[in-house]
Amino acid sequence: MTRLSAILVAALAAATAVVGSWQAQPAPTVERGHAFSGSWTASGTRHTIPTASGQAAIVRMSGTIVLASGQLGRGFRAEAIAFGDGETAGVGRAVWVDGGGDRIYSELVVEPIGTGRRIAGTITGGTGRYAGVSGDYTFTWRYVVTPGGSEVQGHTTDLAGRVLIGRGPS
Repeated sequence: MTRLSAILVAALAAATAVVGSWQAQPAPTVERGHAFSGSWTASGTRHTIPTASGQAAIVRMSGTIVLASGQLGRGFRAEAIAFGDGETAGVGRAVWVDGGGDRIYSELVVEPIGTGRRIAGTITGGTGRYAGVSGDYTFTWRYVVTPGGSEVQGHTTDLAGRVLIGRGPS
């Protein structure tokens, strides 16, 4: 066997060992992540337009999230925006920002907009110490619309989820 052939065989064996060990590692899942729970208090605006079957609405909220348990920080400023047509599940986006400015991003699926509606969030990533984060959460939204106005104030009940924190920036 020539020296070049021996090097190629050794490289192939090493690559096979690396690929084999990589494939043996199970993919991370949120089910194996860390549970968290807390509350979200927010205020904002709700804008509606009439539709043939009721009304469609865009809601923009900002406030604070306080977590009572879990591997995430304890407090976040949070913003969310959601759209619902009043008949089908609505969609939205949220961003949570900790005291250091690091962010967690999520997509929201909202039952038809209103008080007592369930909202499911899928954590899609983050910045800084939350780079590579994934997870999911749910909560029930309780809100009060100011009569005759577009102002909205409210809070969540039963905010809970699971998070898998990826490797932060290198």
